[in-house]
Amino acid sequence: MRRVLTCLILGAMGAGSLCASGSDWPQFLGPTRDGLSPDTGINKDWKAKPPKLLWKVPMHDGGYAGPSVANGQVYIIDHKGDKDIVRAIELKSGRDAWTFEYADSPRGNYGFARSTPVAARGGLYTVSRLGLVHCLYRKTGQKAWSVDLRKRFGARPPKWQMAWSPLVDGDKLIVIPGGPDATVACLDRKTGKTIWKGGGGDKPGYATPVKATLDGKEQYVVFTARNVIGVSADNGRRLWNYPWKTSYDVNASTPRVVGDTVFITSDYGRGGALLRISKGRAALVWQNRTIQSHFSTPILWQGHLYGTTTSGWVVCMDWKTGATKWKTRGFEKGGQVGIDGTFIVVDGRRSDIVMFEMVATGLKELGRMQGLGGQSWTAPIVADGKLIVRNKTSLACFDLK
Repeated sequence: MRRVLTCLILGAMGAGSLCASGSDWPQFLGPTRDGLSPDTGINKDWKAKPPKLLWKVPMHDGGYAGPSVANGQVYIIDHKGDKDIVRAIELKSGRDAWTFEYADSPRGNYGFARSTPVAARGGLYTVSRLGLVHCLYRKTGQKAWSVDLRKRFGARPPKWQMAWSPLVDGDKLIVIPGGPDATVACLDRKTGKTIWKGGGGDKPGYATPVKATLDGKEQYVVFTARNVIGVSADNGRRLWNYPWKTSYDVNASTPRVVGDTVFITSDYGRGGALLRISKGRAALVWQNRTIQSHFSTPILWQGHLYGTTTSGWVVCMDWKTGATKWKTRGFEKGGQVGIDGTFIVVDGRRSDIVMFEMVATGLKELGRMQGLGGQSWTAPIVADGKLIVRNKTSLACFDLK
């Protein structure tokens, strides 16, 4: 009876959009999974009118878990002692609406949870660094179901543990166990039951999976420890792969897809590459070291990639050719978000927040302000005209209107 009620509640909103409001940020990389906010009409003169701090709340995990926003609440995974804490924070006030706790090791590893909760059709889906997946009722924070990926699929968390975020695709929840015969797995989002497992036996990377149609086939593009692969959305069968070896197996930046091409980027001197997927094979279009992303995901806008590098550059690069259009220093391991024709970047080392005009013809800075201070590796997000950023100790909300 509990399972039947769970299915009815989580399925009540049907197969529509992930959340009710177009200005929400319900998942990693936002409403359209591209790092772009649909908001418009923001203040672009930060010198005359700096963004106002609306609230600031403490974080206890000392790490990098990302926020999402849906229906007026900010969702994020915190940590205290030997427990992860999923928090629902009111967007207007910064007050906790509810919390949900589950057991986790008290020993940190660059913080604790690093994924971003996904808000979808009444449910909230989270992944712990050890591979524990939860579905919670968004209104109350009560548990609907949970799955331990280690027990079910023999998941093998990498050296710095699970950092990818789950992907909701209709009634399917896509996860990356990295088990011996389950690089990728598909769960029923309403019950947690396994629909399929597949993709081979690659160990997991740290990047979030991407839904795409490539070579005429619906699939999920997954950046594993040593390859980028495409797996069938119907049954998990591996469709293609391209080897991509990086020091320490750190493939953490989410792939970007346009047409039949896929862009990937990694750090440790590896750089980036554009691949073309055709007839079940991945062929190299171009490769360079212009964008070397440790974990941030570049934004694609009007045929150009805008991204940060570990060495501290902000770069604008042509998608088709890999040619550099412009670059500037000062943004080590930073994250970024695109909104209303602008590109807001956080310096990962000092936390300064800078707004650029998102044009390929030349670099134009529109304004900057001091962030929260110290290391800020988590990408900023925008929802309902509000900029949300975090460092290792705080989560804050600024007004962009």
